Amino acid sequence: MRVDSFDFDLPRACIADRPAVPRDAARLLHVRPDGLGDLGVRDLLTLVAPGDVVVVNDSRVIPARVFGMRCRAGGSLLRVELMLHKALGGPQWRAFARPGKRLKTGDVIDLGDGFRAEVAEKTLDGDVVVTFDREGDALVKALEAHGEMPLPPYIPRPDGADDRDRVDYQTVYARADGSVAAPTAGLHFTSDLLAALEARGVARLSVTLHVGAGTFLPVKVEDTNSHVMHSEWGTISADVADRINAARAAGGRVLAVGTTASRILESAATEAGEVRPFSGETAIFMTPGYRFRAVDRLMTNFHLPKSTLFMLVSAFSGLDRMKAAYAHAIATGYRFYSYGDACLLEPAGDDR
Repeated sequence: MRVDSFDFDLPRACIADRPAVPRDAARLLHVRPDGLGDLGVRDLLTLVAPGDVVVVNDSRVIPARVFGMRCRAGGSLLRVELMLHKALGGPQWRAFARPGKRLKTGDVIDLGDGFRAEVAEKTLDGDVVVTFDREGDALVKALEAHGEMPLPPYIPRPDGADDRDRVDYQTVYARADGSVAAPTAGLHFTSDLLAALEARGVARLSVTLHVGAGTFLPVKVEDTNSHVMHSEWGTISADVADRINAARAAGGRVLAVGTTASRILESAATEAGEVRPFSGETAIFMTPGYRFRAVDRLMTNFHLPKSTLFMLVSAFSGLDRMKAAYAHAIATGYRFYSYGDACLLEPAGDDR
């Protein structure tokens, strides 16, 4: 399909700079085959039934933006920004660097208090591979001390992410360190809402997909068939897969919270819709014409024009329906993007 088919105009005033307080006070647009419903996130309780399952992505955002000084023998000091975007294992990460052109392989970047990174490689894609002087929990601890939350570029913070963002840009159930962007649909959930869902007989099951910065990269080709999707690492345990399959077999519906949860579920699903245990990379790319196998309903935020995420929701509920839903959301003051409001999408059916 033409990428231009997924374009729409969005006024800057529609983009949220801060989330709703409390989180579950955000609005919820119910997108149904028979029309639209203007609700609130708390109304989710009226839209699910005992036996349904809510599948969330429990990946935790790490403070992936760090600043330091290049230390080169005989060279001038250079302030460097690293935006980590892909874990390569052990102490190595791929990162976007500023100013990347002035870095050389072997350069050491002092990030403070003895925390260092060395430029191991400059890639053909224009980013760098860095090797930190520590890994695992020790690396995460150092990033927590010296890094800042990697807010997307459409949230203006001239002085960088602040202490409030450290809380706001993290789901209440985040557990597994590794994302460099939040699974934003999950930001709407509070402990009270989760408890109310459980009391209603709706199970919450956790999968993991570590969100990369590629989720914000623009689609630069003219046709979706030419787009090379970024890959992300995820996992679904055998127990979670079994519980999803048992719920669906008993007539329950699977509500995926976010495009990330839907991507890992669909990556693990067979043609018959059975979810299998999964661990590894996925580069699944869903556009209109894709048949969803494991996701019955999708809760998600409002996404960027011509983005792979808007393509995914258009695959789920139909392009024309999603364009109409977004036009309604703009006209009635819904807040867009990471800190914005949410949609609950029903599948399109044959007109998808």
